[in-house]
Amino acid sequence: MIEETEVSRAIVEEAVGDFLDCLNVDVAIAGGGPSGLVAARYLAEAGVKVALYERKLSLGGGMWGGGMMYPKIVVQEEAKGVLDDYDIKYRKSGKQYVASSIESVAKLVSKAIDSGANLFNCISIEDVMIRKKRVCGFVLNWSAVESTGLHVDPLAVKSKYCVDATGHPLEVCAIVCDKVGKLNTPSGGIMGEGSMWAELSEKLVVENTSEVYPGLYVSGMAANAVYGSPRMGPIFGGMLLSGKKVAQLIAEKL
Repeated sequence: MIEETEVSRAIVEEAVGDFLDCLNVDVAIAGGGPSGLVAARYLAEAGVKVALYERKLSLGGGMWGGGMMYPKIVVQEEAKGVLDDYDIKYRKSGKQYVASSIESVAKLVSKAIDSGANLFNCISIEDVMIRKKRVCGFVLNWSAVESTGLHVDPLAVKSKYCVDATGHPLEVCAIVCDKVGKLNTPSGGIMGEGSMWAELSEKLVVENTSEVYPGLYVSGMAANAVYGSPRMGPIFGGMLLSGKKVAQLIAEKL
């Protein structure tokens, strides 16, 4: 027999339990695009307690749409090993590799879950917590609260390290920059992404993956936007490698 209130009870109890279990984590990630999902998976596999917060209903960021809604993505030779690690099928095209954007997102999410990472959707980063000049957590609210402009106070989670993998919005870095005045980068601020230059951008997105303020790392397109590097379009190898790099950098410190 199905009883509606028991269905409701099961959902609320399980969801609240998951949320409470992640009030204190080792790493909190803002953004469920490719770099954030990859970082979550590798961190969790290293035994790190990680929670990822995505503002939209679905995870995957811009990868779902491939290139101009043709559901295909490209990765370069350097990133082919990441596709293999996720069992993502691909075909060689010249010196690059083409994969299904839909399969790619599905497997990025699946592997993150299987690794033990905690994934939350429909949650936005409203603010950060800073103690002794160090980012130590996120201030959260429902994305629906943000989009409707309701005056509803947020909740907070603590973490040893935070990652801004929000891509173009740069939620966390923008907040930190506003609060403390500048980041620990050459410009001290957010330079914004440059025009498309895939070859250069794919290299720089990995190089730019770094700690830009004590306790706060950037990965994926957020890293390029902070440093003023070009955008790359529907080639995602650098995004995958950036997620893997930020996981390695943080895991070495924990």
